[in-house]
Amino acid sequence: MKLIQIARTALVTLFMTSVLSGCGYNSFQSSDEQIKADWAEVINQYQRRSDLIPNLVNTVKGYATQEKDVLTQVTEARAKVGTIQASPELVNDPEAFKKFLSAQNELKGSLSRLMVVSENYPQLKSDANFRDLSAQLEGTENRITVARNRYIKSVQEYNVNVRTFPNNLTAMIFGYKAKPNFTVENEAAISKAPTVDFNSSK
Repeated sequence: MKLIQIARTALVTLFMTSVLSGCGYNSFQSSDEQIKADWAEVINQYQRRSDLIPNLVNTVKGYATQEKDVLTQVTEARAKVGTIQASPELVNDPEAFKKFLSAQNELKGSLSRLMVVSENYPQLKSDANFRDLSAQLEGTENRITVARNRYIKSVQEYNVNVRTFPNNLTAMIFGYKAKPNFTVENEAAISKAPTVDFNSSK
């Protein structure tokens, strides 16, 4: 009797395993893990940028203390980014994801303004520390772009899985939903050149 029960259990387990693997369940698991890994790398690069900012601001202060407004904007934008908890769960919450991207875009915009302002100070541009920080910042921006592209592709594959038959049935049963992604609007906000008016009153 026990042998029959064990055999039935083994057959049911085998059947369920084949059904779940055939309906995309395992694919969802691996895709979800890939998204988490890619998102972690995006956050890692954003953090690297954030860590560079205090040294950059202090270096600019040494040569351009009159640019107080721009320096304050960078510092405040960095602080705003720091208030948002960039956990793996953020990629499942479209509103929180949008808020996080908005804060990152604001920080990038203020950094761009700071770099434009630096063009007005030849001594600052020739400072070895500033040149090194600028190069590190540029390298970090490139790494952010690469990390974001990987994340975009991972989410795209996952979202296609969620929406196509028969995987969409598995998605409904197990509660898998499409994840938010970077959009054209995000890219436009990031790539938009800042406007700096040196004739405005300080």
